[in-house]
Amino acid sequence: MASVEVILHRDIEGLGHRYDIVRVRPGYAWNYLIPKGYAELATEGAKRHLAAHLRQIAHKLAQEKAAAERLAAELRQLRLSLPMLAGKEGKLFGAVTPQHVVSLLAERGYTLERRQVHFPVPIRTLGQYEVELRLHREVSVTLSLEVVPKEEEE
Repeated sequence: MASVEVILHRDIEGLGHRYDIVRVRPGYAWNYLIPKGYAELATEGAKRHLAAHLRQIAHKLAQEKAAAERLAAELRQLRLSLPMLAGKEGKLFGAVTPQHVVSLLAERGYTLERRQVHFPVPIRTLGQYEVELRLHREVSVTLSLEVVPKEEEE
């Protein structure tokens, strides 16, 4: 099967990280990645430009990784508790979403994006769960999340 090389301009789940050179099918490259600005063709000139660009920003990338590692060290200490409405058997009315976790962290002063939050399994019942936060391409942290019943207001 034919494929083309592209340079990613942003992280794409299941494909690669920003500045990676990956092989994809031509239709995916031409009809989705390139028009949306998510990637560019990996020509020899583009590869040389990327190498020069990476040399220029190497210090900045190292600082971003160090900041992510510091944040991971802080977040490892957190134990999150999320009140949710649930039925008698502990089944939630709805499911826990990444936005719930982002909101809990925002209340504590941490700013993350929804796409950085990953659940190993869907959370649809009360209980204790592990939530993965991908802070950087090389730094991730696992948080403990307890889903507790929400007290109904009367």
